Amino acid sequence: MEKFINDILSKLDIGSKEFVYVSVTVGVGLEVIQVDPVSKIVKTYGHKPLEYSDTIREIADYDSFKTALQELFSELKINPKCNVVLNIPLVHFGKIELPLLLNDEGITEAIISEVEQSYIFKRCEPVVSWFDASINNGSETRSIFYSAVQKPAVDKIKEVLNSIGATLVSLEVSLISILRAMSFSGKSETQMADGTAWNLMIVNPNGYSIVAMSGKNIIDYYDEPLALKTYELDEIYQVIDASAQIALMNFPTNYMYIVSETDMVSAEHLASKLQQDGKIDFIENNSFKKNELLPVSLDILPDQIMRISLEAIGIAVSKSYPYPISLDFSGNVKKDVSTSEDETISFQFNGKEIILKESILRKVALVIAVVLIVPALAVMLTLPNMQKAKQKELDDINSKIQTVEAEIKKLTEAASESGAFLVKTEVENVVKNNRTKLLSYSAIGESVPQSLWITYFLAKEDGKIDIKGVSENVEDIYNFFRNMKDYMINTELRLHALEMQSESLDDAVSGGPINYNFEITNMSDSELKSPASKSSKSSAKQSSNKADTKTNSTSNKSVDKLEPVDVEE
Repeated sequence: MEKFINDILSKLDIGSKEFVYVSVTVGVGLEVIQVDPVSKIVKTYGHKPLEYSDTIREIADYDSFKTALQELFSELKINPKCNVVLNIPLVHFGKIELPLLLNDEGITEAIISEVEQSYIFKRCEPVVSWFDASINNGSETRSIFYSAVQKPAVDKIKEVLNSIGATLVSLEVSLISILRAMSFSGKSETQMADGTAWNLMIVNPNGYSIVAMSGKNIIDYYDEPLALKTYELDEIYQVIDASAQIALMNFPTNYMYIVSETDMVSAEHLASKLQQDGKIDFIENNSFKKNELLPVSLDILPDQIMRISLEAIGIAVSKSYPYPISLDFSGNVKKDVSTSEDETISFQFNGKEIILKESILRKVALVIAVVLIVPALAVMLTLPNMQKAKQKELDDINSKIQTVEAEIKKLTEAASESGAFLVKTEVENVVKNNRTKLLSYSAIGESVPQSLWITYFLAKEDGKIDIKGVSENVEDIYNFFRNMKDYMINTELRLHALEMQSESLDDAVSGGPINYNFEITNMSDSELKSPASKSSKSSAKQSSNKADTKTNSTSNKSVDKLEPVDVEE
């Protein structure tokens, strides 16, 4: 909620702005970084190449500085209307003894007079910052450590930041940033214990400096200019070793820490070459770096991790991690921008000027946020229950679908087995058999001669037919048989039986009426011997008894002589 309100106020150019930490680092370029001070994890990081002049100790091209900063803000999704805390390389650092009774303004004037003796500040005005090394109550002097940067350089940096909407709130130098980063990361925990004397050697393209330390406090400083670029790689280590032996005689300690900021010198290799008593540790703050200085977020690309410098880490925790010494060249030393008085915004309405304070606007923004966010939160809270109910309905439907699919699969498998019931096949068989029966009925109706009548008729579902009857002559039987075969094609009918009905040869000789029994069928002998076939014999015998009273009338034969037909459905 607070971040949401701050974003709104930031867009209105009032209220609290986001703090963004930037470092101009020799050998790396321009770095933008955010560090979580609690978990000690680098949350956000990006860098762009930026040329820095070792000769004039200044950013070589401020247009390139502006372009690189805008690109990093865009890539890291940082609002340009922010408060910038900036680190730059150390330009000038020294120690001076001044009278104890001299006030702050007098100390500043004395330091400026001292700094103007340096060749860098002979052509431009310096901006100085200082802090007390120690106060000796038994002496009338105080030791002051001071640092200076070029005022035109500071003005150009502010101008670039203002042009993109940012504000410079703090400007520090690399020496303090490096010490703060070493303390924050725990790299020098042993050395920075209270009361422990140790030396910090910082190697840069212009030479090296030795910082005599007592715990976290600086007690002395020595700078040795060396034109390292004029030496061969192997000679550089010999030159530094020879020079450092003389300088370190004035700083006897049991601990030495080497930090290399130039790719020309490996801190690890120099530690092995340096003839120094006591323990020597090192940190590669250059391309020789093998391990990350701090854990990083997964959002940071692997090729960026080894670029993160001590200066970037030190400036990133400058507002959250307490360190006993600091330097600031921004001109905002006496003002804490995070706790400044209410800013105001004015606008015209109906010819009147309306002025609103930040506190009022923050309350308005809070109300707007509540009105917009509370309904959204209510919807978000109800969505899980709705989603759960809909998911249950979906699960039930899917369960039913699976059940139906299983039944379909089961029926499909059963249908594929031999002898299974197939609806289509059965329907075709019914239609086919009924058609066969209808054809047989029609054939009988059309083909029965006058002197022939049917005593038995059987039509089965599988197309089997059995016809029995009686005729006065054989010719009518054959005519009836041929007509049936013509009507019922592919039924394979055959004349299975033909015999005289008379039981005595005398009846045939005496010239009395003779009837002939016949049977037409497409059934096999075994099928004809079935119980149904046996029952047909009794029907045929009864019909033959009735044949004695038959007349030659066709209508009488059709009605009186035709016995009921036995049809199996």
